[in-house]
Amino acid sequence: MATNYRLIKATPEAVFRVLVDGWLFPSWVVGASRIRDVDASWPDPDSKLHHSFGVWPLVIDDTTSSVEWDPPHHATFQARGWPIGEAEVTIDIQTRQDGCVVRMHEDAARGPGRLVPKPVRDIGLLIRNREALQRLAWLAEGH
Repeated sequence: MATNYRLIKATPEAVFRVLVDGWLFPSWVVGASRIRDVDASWPDPDSKLHHSFGVWPLVIDDTTSSVEWDPPHHATFQARGWPIGEAEVTIDIQTRQDGCVVRMHEDAARGPGRLVPKPVRDIGLLIRNREALQRLAWLAEGH
């Protein structure tokens, strides 16, 4: 699994306010291009974000499900992007005096993405999620 860390100069609650708003998903998740719908119960476990990813005309419609939701310190999501596969994404937050440290842990869970050698897969995820955490920080910090 690829793991990224970022100090965010905001409270864990501010970070979770971004996560709870499913319509903000493409603002911080690299590769997500739009939200088509958000379940009314989002982010309760088993609820879904109905998103698209990719760049037109190669846009794929799929979903991300909430698996675990324990604000303001832990969330796990199952991101789907078939035919590439599925990924498990875990976000853990630790409070610090100057904000919080967000840990984002992601790996392929099912599908062809699992066939990519782990070191290669991790490099791609580390680069992608470094940018995702930067975007999440901008939103949580109010920039």
